[in-house]
Amino acid sequence: MRTLKDFNLKGKRVLVRCDFNVPLGEKGEILDDFRIKQTIPTIEYLIEKGAKVILMSHLGRPEGKVVEILRLTPVQNKLMEYLDLSITKANDCVGKEIGDWINQMQSGEILLLENLRFYKEEEENDENFAKALSKLGDIFINDALSVCHRNHASVVGIIKYLPSGAGFLLEKELKALSQIIENPKRPLVVIIGGSKVGDKAKVAEKFSEIGDWLLVGDLIAEEIKGKKVKIKNLEKIIWPIDESGLGKDIGPQTIELFKDKILLAKTIFWAGPLGKIEEEKYQKGTKEIAKAVIESGAFSVVGGGDTVEFLSKFGLLEKFNHVSTGGGAMLEFLSGEKLPGVEALKGKWKLKI
Repeated sequence: MRTLKDFNLKGKRVLVRCDFNVPLGEKGEILDDFRIKQTIPTIEYLIEKGAKVILMSHLGRPEGKVVEILRLTPVQNKLMEYLDLSITKANDCVGKEIGDWINQMQSGEILLLENLRFYKEEEENDENFAKALSKLGDIFINDALSVCHRNHASVVGIIKYLPSGAGFLLEKELKALSQIIENPKRPLVVIIGGSKVGDKAKVAEKFSEIGDWLLVGDLIAEEIKGKKVKIKNLEKIIWPIDESGLGKDIGPQTIELFKDKILLAKTIFWAGPLGKIEEEKYQKGTKEIAKAVIESGAFSVVGGGDTVEFLSKFGLLEKFNHVSTGGGAMLEFLSGEKLPGVEALKGKWKLKI
């Protein structure tokens, strides 16, 4: 797989697939800009190397229609704040007007395309839409792990038509996640919580094979006991042991039990909070476990929107070795599934140019 540093970027139109799918408030304001911040190093490198930078992303679920509150204007403003550069935002993401605009760009300039999912063809991986996007650039860079499990035009389809590679963020994500499943320092401790149990079932199954201990929250514990999540090595499960309201928080005995295992770890992966963290009275367990992970000194990777947002709120995020933006794609990758966006970057298709 080629990466950013494998290309001569000077004067080239570089199309970058970013993940600017950030949570918005009722007035369209950005509630958490973590994903925007993570792709800044890629953008800065492209500017430094004299590229013409064209950024593209989706936001929300407009389902192929223009939805005013899902325009990328707040993202444009946030990017200008972080980069301290002028950024132009287009009113569309394909078409002759956009192409003409890009042809007028100078090296070091940045154009942000409008929400890709205003077109239903994006999620359908429509070949003509992918071709139209490809005409806007000379090189395609994917910097968004979070959409790599999607067979979409801006992720997979475009790679047929342009020389392609991974941005710094995607490269960093794949390296950190691969380290966990391919060559972890042991003991490998995996912590799985949260309410979206179905999303994490395959990861729990995978890590019950390759991990040393699997620490589970109340809800996933119930699913395992009910045999909805199939675990091969039940002896590796460390169960919650307090009598507590299901899914509200882990109790003091469970916190101490989990801490004992965490402090022995050399590698830790964590997905999903261990309580109903939106309520302050149920935050203690998740906070205590976060502190134990940091204290352990292990190579630590954390992912999942709720967990990341919680850790950020308490200033703990930067103390983890890697914080994944991947969401569902991260979970699929760790469970051993092939991600279409990553496989395409490995050159499985011949270029048609």
